[in-house]
Amino acid sequence: MRVAATTMVLFACAAVLGACGSQGIKVAKTSPYHHGAVLFRDHCSGCHTLSVVGAQGSATSIANRVKTNGPNFNIRKENVEQALYAIRNGGFSGAIMPENIVVGPNAQAVASFLARYSGVQAQKVPSTNITLSTK
Repeated sequence: MRVAATTMVLFACAAVLGACGSQGIKVAKTSPYHHGAVLFRDHCSGCHTLSVVGAQGSATSIANRVKTNGPNFNIRKENVEQALYAIRNGGFSGAIMPENIVVGPNAQAVASFLARYSGVQAQKVPSTNITLSTK
């Protein structure tokens, strides 16, 4: 009886600890962006950070940065064209990210997802309109 109780407690602890620190995809399954979120989690989260999918692949400090750490998309905003360019060409430098990590409709789904959810924690900097002289 005591062994059974101890086993049950250990299983309960394992279940609780297993859930600690894990984040799932926070995009509704009915959302048009959900497929892109799943693809991003499966193909991009090892190198990029984006909270909405629980991805933490970017460096948090220059002291612990490794060359496979990609941009943090919580603070870096991307549009569809930029994301598609990076997907097709292996990022913007072409040094680390594989080319065509996803292709076709899957690339479009990831790009649309990134355009919608990237940059939500970006700093909002005031801007000033500047008129250029044509003289």
